[in-house]
Amino acid sequence: MGGYYYTTDLGDTWDYISWKVYGNEYHIEDLTRAPENYKLLETLVFSADQKVWCPYIEEEEVDDTTPEWRREDE
Repeated sequence: MGGYYYTTDLGDTWDYISWKVYGNEYHIEDLTRAPENYKLLETLVFSADQKVWCPYIEEEEVDDTTPEWRREDE
């Protein structure tokens, strides 16, 4: 599983990093479960120039049981 290091700016938080890297804040768990980030788990607000590992995430499959009229992408 690949990924890359994101270098924080002063004031970054886990949800903001998730939003900047993945486009939404719902991937905080992916960030905090990465072993490379275990030493950062007690950090709520980051200082500048810290390295946070951002694993690549597979795209989620669309639930085909949702009726077409309820799908957001159409």
